[in-house]
Amino acid sequence: MELDAELGERAHDLDRAHVFHSWSAQASLDPMVIAGAAGCEVWDFDGNRYLDFSSQLVNTNIGHQHPKVIAGIKAQADVLATVAPAHANLTRGEAASRILARAGDEFSKVFFTNGGADANENAVRMARLVTGRDKVLSMYRSYHGNTGAAIVATGDWRRVPNEYARGHVHFFGPFAYRSEFWSDSPEQESERALHHLERVIQAEGPAGIAAILIETVPGTAGVLLPPPGYLAGVRALADKYGIVLIFDEVMAGFGRTGDWFAFQNPELNPEGVVPDLITFAKGVNSGYVPAGGVIIPAWIAEAFDDTVFPGGLTYSGHPLAMGSIVATLDAMAEEGIVENAARVGRDVIGPGLRALGEKYDVIGEVRGVGVFWALDLVADPVTRSPIGPAEMATLKKALLSRGLLPFAADNRIHVVPPCIVTDAEVERALAIYDEAFAEYSAR
Repeated sequence: MELDAELGERAHDLDRAHVFHSWSAQASLDPMVIAGAAGCEVWDFDGNRYLDFSSQLVNTNIGHQHPKVIAGIKAQADVLATVAPAHANLTRGEAASRILARAGDEFSKVFFTNGGADANENAVRMARLVTGRDKVLSMYRSYHGNTGAAIVATGDWRRVPNEYARGHVHFFGPFAYRSEFWSDSPEQESERALHHLERVIQAEGPAGIAAILIETVPGTAGVLLPPPGYLAGVRALADKYGIVLIFDEVMAGFGRTGDWFAFQNPELNPEGVVPDLITFAKGVNSGYVPAGGVIIPAWIAEAFDDTVFPGGLTYSGHPLAMGSIVATLDAMAEEGIVENAARVGRDVIGPGLRALGEKYDVIGEVRGVGVFWALDLVADPVTRSPIGPAEMATLKKALLSRGLLPFAADNRIHVVPPCIVTDAEVERALAIYDEAFAEYSAR
């Protein structure tokens, strides 16, 4: 598309006149207009270019406009642009088989959805149906999507005006830096968080609990890596009380942690525990066409061999989405993109961010893995009190003015580039972060 400032103005004016934005008070919006993108960069109609270290909504894992994915979508459009989900089509089968090959032998089927929220909706539905129970336990520090059950399973503020679904109970997950359990080590945090979870299970009545739904790595809540033994402990509690364990890998899956799935990362899950259901979206095709799904083991799939599964979507397994998934997963395997995410996180992003943490008091904690990192920003490094919205706005402006598009949430800067990011791009981003924090600290 031609880079013309007048086109940018028209795009902005049309948006403000006609588009209703999510999670926003509409009158004060002034959205950035994106004209195009490639790889790890986006640009506007004035020709200003930005390193996309937000991956948009932490979903463009393969980067923008990957030629193999674009070609896969175009090729599918030439053959079959749409079809009802009741029919079989080759590309859907190919997509499912590739996803299952990455998930592991414990799983046998994929139910396709339009995104992560409805993936979580249907995972919860499956858990309730196979157990005959109702309650769903999830963390306060979590985000699971903005549909009926998914938003009520969510723990953050967005749940509160949307609490219309039934049977949801929340608990505190582990977070050693801001511990709810007065812990003084990650190991103690894990032990006490598991004790808390078991007490919630017991107090709520185990015989009525269908599922424990957790993000393997809570993402929007702050890239909260599970401490030693936590995932194994949750698995043990689910087994003890006959509860279905759902890992929400919508944000963490398909390369983000340097593995195909976060639960396969030995640093996060050294015991190698496996959930009963996995939900996914985002990185499976980097959002090029809306898609998500639930990865299902045989024992749950077989429960519906002779019983109707009461769920479905008009666009479940949409051919264009399936074409984008096949092309994405093939390209990621062929080009070593997941391996790149692991290496660049270990060798470049992690060391660089930790050096910034040593340099600036405002950075209270650096945490992450792969291309999934967060800087927890504090007004006081001793009390760990978070910085406020005005300070965050100042830092975000400083980053944008230097050509970096950040992901900012609450008091955090999330460092979440595409999995294809190069060492040179990371070094460029680190220099921008350094300049922005230097400017902030010199105020």
